[in-house]
Amino acid sequence: MERAVRAAEQALIEFEIAVETFRVEVENFSRLHHQKLGPMYARLDELDALIAEARAERSGDAEDLRLAREARSLVMPMPGVDELFHDWMGSDGISDDAGAMLTDRPVRPPQRVRPTEEVKRLYRELVRRAHPDLAQDEAERQRRDAFIARVNAAYGRGEEQLLRELAEEWAAGPAAQAEQRLSESEELYARLEWLARRKELLTVVARELEDSAIGAMLRMAPEDPDGLLNEIAEQLLAQVSEKEAQLAALAAG
Repeated sequence: MERAVRAAEQALIEFEIAVETFRVEVENFSRLHHQKLGPMYARLDELDALIAEARAERSGDAEDLRLAREARSLVMPMPGVDELFHDWMGSDGISDDAGAMLTDRPVRPPQRVRPTEEVKRLYRELVRRAHPDLAQDEAERQRRDAFIARVNAAYGRGEEQLLRELAEEWAAGPAAQAEQRLSESEELYARLEWLARRKELLTVVARELEDSAIGAMLRMAPEDPDGLLNEIAEQLLAQVSEKEAQLAALAAG
């Protein structure tokens, strides 16, 4: 029973690592998706509204007017001042990106983060050593929780050097308490039940990530997500050209 508990603990840790890795991939791909395709989707919405408004103006029909209002309501409104300057002002004044916008210099694109194999290896090793589930008391669990939060943040940014420093910090920190052998079958059964519930929760998280729009796109092209983005961009550009032609024809008519 004790060996079964240890095996279940390690299996759960490996599963958590896999889920966190996929979460980072989804988050990073979502950022790239928004950067590259967001303006095209916004342009398509604007063109749909303009076409509907042009048709309504020509016909004066109540249904066309309703459709025009509906199409216009789907266009993303201009952000407010607070939203426009969110994260642009800091303790050192205006950010580099804001300065670039105001001086017509190229704006730096969102940081592209894809953890390297070495970063993934360092992350897995740290999680295996410092995972909170290996704690034997609440104080040790809290220490591990705080440390793993820093590890997850460094992994999400792909910071290999910081992960190495965190590994050294963990190795030099308080010695992990010796694992207590669980002798009572009731405790072992309770531990197995907790591990099973934790896995069920992680399974739900993993399923939500996989079923999300971005997760589905990643599953379509796991080896070449950039190629998928380029393919979608070409399709959207074709739609933009088609709708612009429709608008021009309405204006000419």
